Amino acid sequence: MTTDTHRVIRPSILYFGTPVVLLTTENEDGSFNLAPISSAWALGQNVVLGLGSENQTLRNLAERPDVVINLASPELWEQVERLAPLTGADPVPESKRAVYRYEPDKFAAAGLTPQPSDLVRPPRVTESPLQLEARAVALNPGGQGLFFAVECEVLRVHAHRHIAVPGTQHVDPGVWSPLIYNFRHYHGLAPEVGHGFRSETAAAPAHLG
Repeated sequence: MTTDTHRVIRPSILYFGTPVVLLTTENEDGSFNLAPISSAWALGQNVVLGLGSENQTLRNLAERPDVVINLASPELWEQVERLAPLTGADPVPESKRAVYRYEPDKFAAAGLTPQPSDLVRPPRVTESPLQLEARAVALNPGGQGLFFAVECEVLRVHAHRHIAVPGTQHVDPGVWSPLIYNFRHYHGLAPEVGHGFRSETAAAPAHLG
């Protein structure tokens, strides 16, 4: 039996199935920027964001650390894609000019609705079922200065009623589905195949209301 089951490849990107989040931050003039990213992961009550060094979001967080991490659902993929070629940086950085264009009102451009936050200045995205008000606490450079890993402390979580298990503090994994960016294609979650031994919602019925 052959053991040569794999081959060596060099993908241009390594987004091997990562969640899409929409970040809202405050610009220097008091307006707000809205940016989609697909490099985000959580550890405890912190979320780490991967941002390019020329991103307007990174510039904002370096001066004004408040941020809302809005997790997109599969139904929002078209709005996310409308945001993809836009930047809040004016002038547009030279490295982005061939692909990106400046847009001062990204909420309107994407067809999304700002919603006031409780603890931070940037607004939440109304259409996002799961919204994390947060504050950047560390900006760590990497990739020879090409990107930063931004550590954010989550201050408050807003979950749409239809994805929250009634009478608990839990998100219902049978109802909530994040938008997944899979090698530059958008996906939702496939049906559940099992649950981890530490699951606190394994026996909880799906909330249909």
